[in-house]
Amino acid sequence: MSSIANAGLKFFTVKEITGPLLLCESVTGVSYGEVVRVLTPTGDEQNGQVIDTSDKVTVIQVFEGTSGLNVDATAVRFTGETIKLPVSMDMLGRMFTGSGKPADGGPDIIPEDYLDVHAATINPYSRAHPSKFIQTGVSVIDGLNTLLLGQKLPLLSGTGLPHKLLASQIVRQAKVVGEEEGFTIVFAAMGITGDEVKFFRDDFLKMGAMSRVVMFVNLAEDPAIERILTPRLALTTAEYLAFEQNLNVLVILVDMTNYCEALREISAALREIPGRRGYPGYMYTDLATIYERAGIIRGQKGSVTQMPILTMPDDDVTHPIADLTSYITEGQIILDRGMAKRGIYPPINPLPCLSRLMDKGIGPNKTRGDHKQLSDQLYYAYSEGKIVQGTAMVSGEKALTNTDKLYLKFLERFEKEFISQSFDENRDIEETLNIGWSLLSILPETELTRIDPAIIKEYHPHYKQLSSG
Repeated sequence: MSSIANAGLKFFTVKEITGPLLLCESVTGVSYGEVVRVLTPTGDEQNGQVIDTSDKVTVIQVFEGTSGLNVDATAVRFTGETIKLPVSMDMLGRMFTGSGKPADGGPDIIPEDYLDVHAATINPYSRAHPSKFIQTGVSVIDGLNTLLLGQKLPLLSGTGLPHKLLASQIVRQAKVVGEEEGFTIVFAAMGITGDEVKFFRDDFLKMGAMSRVVMFVNLAEDPAIERILTPRLALTTAEYLAFEQNLNVLVILVDMTNYCEALREISAALREIPGRRGYPGYMYTDLATIYERAGIIRGQKGSVTQMPILTMPDDDVTHPIADLTSYITEGQIILDRGMAKRGIYPPINPLPCLSRLMDKGIGPNKTRGDHKQLSDQLYYAYSEGKIVQGTAMVSGEKALTNTDKLYLKFLERFEKEFISQSFDENRDIEETLNIGWSLLSILPETELTRIDPAIIKEYHPHYKQLSSG
């Protein structure tokens, strides 16, 4: 019997209810991802999805949770369909629940199409390599960890750190230099508070961006199981806007830690053998089905750029969620609690940060010819300053050479003038690079070993003064 033949039939074959899952037996012809209607003992209907099938048991994930259900009086109806999202340009400016229903009091969307939320990731053969620089206006990102169009670059934070502010600033300021139109934003919230949603929504309204934002919101009090669906709805919307409407789309996913906790809850209910710290062994694969939906398709004008945000338990970058996310994506931006305590915003320590695609989007005709070598030198000088700072704490400043003292001076000014900037300060790439050169002028020219002498003579403030004089 096929799943279409099963559609509309009711099966009173619920064997067990465990956590958010229903376990049915003796159901044939159903397929993975099939939509299920669950008739509750009170006569209400809830939504579910098949997440596992075998000869003996079919496992159904109930999005509204299983509270109030019992084995004897719960009916299951298989629809023969997968979850499809109605999409339209009318979604812009709207807010939806984590299951795709309007949450702003507005009418239902009149769909132009229905798209499967479990779409495949972009075929590697069809991918175009990211090569366009996105100017975020944040110096420590643009100068040292450049974001490119079509890249997936996660923001790893900790509880209480200002990742919300930084994400909002990037949404407000991000643009592709030379292209007038800004980004369309798809924002997916998973397990966050109402106050956090209000912060983002109010900020989008304040910056006049709400008309180009689509929001999907699963609040902390909403069913945890719904968090599995939320990012897939957001990415389906982003793919529609990018590849059918030719828009550049920036997708913000917050908080991926809450998403992974929902994965762990399902895995525990299925009594699966746990992996690291109790998370399922397939979490890497599952996260990849989300992150790999970012990119550019060769021959298409639109793009999907992803910025997943996750809060690391105990600020631990080796935690499985942060670790796997960094493996799958193309780098990471890490917020530093020590810098935040010193009043630095954004508190990004560039040393453990990385943008693996940076070199493809910087240089002549993209940012500036000195960008790569200047970035390398700034990294080295900041690292050297940290080493000297550690030496001074142990041995005292009297043990430092004159050059060591200059590195300490560079370290202090680099954090104050290059890394630190206000929430509403939007620096273009020229300003960012010029600040970098101003700070390198603190050091003797003999220390600038990572920059070609010809580039030093072209951009170093000392030579610029000589030429202007």
